[in-house]
Amino acid sequence: MTDTKLILLLKTCIFTGVILIVIGIYLHNFNDAIDEMGVTGIIISAMCVAFGMILSLPTKMYLTFLLVMREAERKQ
Repeated sequence: MTDTKLILLLKTCIFTGVILIVIGIYLHNFNDAIDEMGVTGIIISAMCVAFGMILSLPTKMYLTFLLVMREAERKQ
């Protein structure tokens, strides 16, 4: 896999993670159906946030590492 495709894949993971976090926050704060579900609703919104964090945080670190390495190669 080339660096360009890998970077595109990582950016897609970050975007998906952020969207899941926003969905989880929306479900928890602004959706009455989730409130009526009780504990199950809380678990659903928490899982959205958790999966969003899993997708976004490690990929940000790896993407930053790739971009730093690419910049170092260009300077040489």
